[in-house]
Amino acid sequence: MEFKLQATDKQGKARAGLITTDHGTIATPIFMPVGTVGSVKAVHFHELENDIKAQIILGNTYHLYLRPGIEILKQAGGLHKFNSWTKPILTDSGGFQVFSLSSNRKLKEDGAHFRSHIDGSKHVFTPEGVVDIQRAI
Repeated sequence: MEFKLQATDKQGKARAGLITTDHGTIATPIFMPVGTVGSVKAVHFHELENDIKAQIILGNTYHLYLRPGIEILKQAGGLHKFNSWTKPILTDSGGFQVFSLSSNRKLKEDGAHFRSHIDGSKHVFTPEGVVDIQRAI
């Protein structure tokens, strides 16, 4: 991945640039539709590409980890092949969900222990583990 600065505002801190990834180039600043579980609700990919001109979508690590799950995403060859989106995808850490579901989690020295909001199963997120999950996604 590479970021190339193209312009800066001389009177403020605004800037424009290009982020180049294996799946395409993103001109910044950018509107990034949120595809929490790998797709943007109620919007077809052809609408994202042709009407909205989306250059990237965001996927949520927490939600994708729980459903469809990392093993399914690995078997599919990653989220791009799973959902057929050919442009870049950014994944967040999933930390907001772990913290916002405070009744389902405990913070310990070894990571964030939480129960799935789907089925109550137990899980642990560590910084290293989340990066590994994001790589699989």
